[in-house]
Amino acid sequence: MHLNRAPDSPFVNPAPSSRPSPQPPVWITPAQFQSFTETGTTAHRLASSPDGWIERLGDDVILSHKNTTALDTLLTGLESWTAESLWRPARIFTRFLPLKNADRISPILHSGNPTLPLTTVVTESGVRYGLDIAAGYSHGLFLDQRANRAKLRSLRPKRLLNTFAYTCSFTVAAALEGAETTSVDLSRKSLDRGKQNFALNDLPTTKHRFIADDTLDLLPTFYSRKERFDAIILDPPTFSRGNNGRRWQIEHDLEDLLNAAIELALPQCAILLSTNCTKLDPITLERRARACAKSKRRTADYIRPTPLIDFPPGHGSTTLWMMLR
Repeated sequence: MHLNRAPDSPFVNPAPSSRPSPQPPVWITPAQFQSFTETGTTAHRLASSPDGWIERLGDDVILSHKNTTALDTLLTGLESWTAESLWRPARIFTRFLPLKNADRISPILHSGNPTLPLTTVVTESGVRYGLDIAAGYSHGLFLDQRANRAKLRSLRPKRLLNTFAYTCSFTVAAALEGAETTSVDLSRKSLDRGKQNFALNDLPTTKHRFIADDTLDLLPTFYSRKERFDAIILDPPTFSRGNNGRRWQIEHDLEDLLNAAIELALPQCAILLSTNCTKLDPITLERRARACAKSKRRTADYIRPTPLIDFPPGHGSTTLWMMLR
């Protein structure tokens, strides 16, 4: 993966070097930072590199790193970038990215006031989302889904099914456009945080269901009840264990999930497929989605979202919209 860009790139190009060296971080420009702020978005990336990245979360930043070299490089770069942009975070948190999920830890305060609360509220195009820096490895909002949340709002669905819903950011996006929604996640705590996101946006929870259960168990139940949807979000973890310890891995089980979702799809249904599995690149994901649609005798258009300016190639999830007909 090569992060340097052409001269007309929106990213800041590093200075050329005659010696091979680790790829330096790619930073958004101060002008792009200002554009995010002016459009009501206070949650986005500031920098990305193969060994780490920096996220802006309101007045704070979280620096995620795979090793001490990346940590030192990003901290030094952040100091220079903030001097140029004239914006300085209130707090800097660091988060180590281990090889094994079992070794994950919550972010650690590097600098700033330790008495400030670890909960905060960020905005995305004016939509408010609550974050909890102390909640664990994930603070509550996947920043790489920003364009897909905007896409969902533009579709103005009437009935949304949000599986693996986490803190329900897609649900909020659809509800703001008047949709009735169903959010499913194994974690009741995550769904409760989703309800809090509804409250942050002055949305009532009537006509919205929050179901703490296994998505793979519920999809056939929805089908037998003749429940159908015109928008379905499929953003599963790469690996998980469901009810009764059932092992599930998207690389091997994608077709089962997608086929079950297609059975719930109304005509003109939009299905979002999203994954962080590195073995499911955009071409492979689309090929397997096409095979599922064919097996269910459905036709579809396939749309790959426009890349985000703060996520260089190789960063963020692989996503695909299936626009069923």
